[in-house]
Amino acid sequence: MKFEALQRELNSCINIMRNFKELSIWQRSHALTLKIYHLTKEFPKEKLFGLNSQIRRSAYSIPTNIAEGSGRDSSPEMKRFLVISSGSATDLEYQIILAHGLGYIAETSYNELSLEINEIQKTIYTFRKT
Repeated sequence: MKFEALQRELNSCINIMRNFKELSIWQRSHALTLKIYHLTKEFPKEKLFGLNSQIRRSAYSIPTNIAEGSGRDSSPEMKRFLVISSGSATDLEYQIILAHGLGYIAETSYNELSLEINEIQKTIYTFRKT
């Protein structure tokens, strides 16, 4: 998505009551969260309350914070929640590296997830800077 389009999208969110479900960054991060939930179903059961739980929490924190920020009254508050979302994306990035290193995620899935996380991080950064 081009910078100008992202800027228009963010400005429209600032100027009117925000509907987070219309934000492309929320849609994309929500889709990633669904992928993560499906993928982690296959993790060993003994990891259910460890790495599995952490990966899921990091994943759903990204769209959750975007949604919460979009419900706030000001651009600085929205940007603060985008910073939190970015941190969660970075957490998720490492947890995916770890899960791959432990053999819980196949190479193909790992590469796809890494690319998607990086694209989401770039988009969050662009939103924050507009």
